[in-house]
Order: sequence, then structure tokens, then C-alpha cells
Amino acid sequence: MLNKGHIDAAKADEHATSEDFRKLFTEDMTGLYLLSLLLTANNEKAEQCFVAGVEDTVKGNPVFKEWAHSWAKRTIVNNAIKIISPHPNRASGTFAGMPPEVGGGLQRTQDHQATIASVLALEDFDRFVFVMSVLEQYPDKEGSDLLGCSEQDVREARMRALQQIAEYTKHEVTESKLSEEMQHG
Repeated sequence: MLNKGHIDAAKADEHATSEDFRKLFTEDMTGLYLLSLLLTANNEKAEQCFVAGVEDTVKGNPVFKEWAHSWAKRTIVNNAIKIISPHPNRASGTFAGMPPEVGGGLQRTQDHQATIASVLALEDFDRFVFVMSVLEQYPDKEGSDLLGCSEQDVREARMRALQQIAEYTKHEVTESKLSEEMQHG
């Protein structure tokens, strides 16, 4: 029969420790930083978001070990929302434009980087919705609660984002083909 001390020790083993979160942020630094960057579209703000995520998870409330990675991502999303404060822009329908400090380091010849560039070029709210609902697969209700908007706002922003990313990708492919033809022709 287990006594109370054994039960408390078993419960402690189930929860992620500060060290577990430090290890998680170290081992998945690239993925968690990329999430921060995709949300903020700014290197400096992404760093702030990432560091705040480490601090929040290390000193935050206990969570089960199997939820630690999801909790770390959720913390980054919450910090990015605090830093950027995205709001629905119902008149939006165009790209925000490539942030200059990000665009200079991206090679347009690689698909992965072109995809990242297309996400970074979205308006803040559309970018947040795209990352949260498409990449991180948050349900519309959860996204609307976190962003302080209606589920309809989330659905409309996701459609705008998908359309704009498709247009951006088509434009990049066309530019790439023209450049190739000019080099070989």
C-alpha cells in the first residue's frame, strides 16, 4: 500500500520541472525560436518572446511532462500576443510587406525560406491566425479566445492568409522561372 509520501513523489515525477523546460528550450531552440519569429516577424521581438517563454515556463505553474512541449509553445504564443497585440483588420487584403531585417537573410531560391518569407509578409493578425490555426492547429474557438476576437474573424483571416501565401508562392515561382530563363537564354 502506498503512503502519502509515495503518492506526492509520484505526482512530482509526472510534472515537468524547471530543468525539463530548460532542456526542452535547448533541444528545440530552433523550432521554438522559429515559432516566435513567425508570430512576431521581427528578430528582436522574436528573441524577447523566446526569452520570456523560457522564463515563464521555468518559473510557471506545474504541468504534466507530456504537455511540456505544448505548454512551451502556448507560452510563446501568449508572449507574442502581448508583444504584438494583433487585431483583426477587416479591410486587409494585402501583404504587410517583408520586414527588412528578416528579408535580407532569406534565400529566395529555397522553398523552405520562401514559405517562411510568405508567412512573414502577412499582416500581423492574419499571420497570427495562420500560424496558430494552420501550423499549430489551434481550434478556431481557442484562437479567437487568445486573440480576443470572434471565430468568424479567425476564419476570415485564415482564408486571407492562405490566399495571400498562394499568391506569394505563385509570384516567387514565376520570378524564379524568369530568372532561370534569363540565365540560360
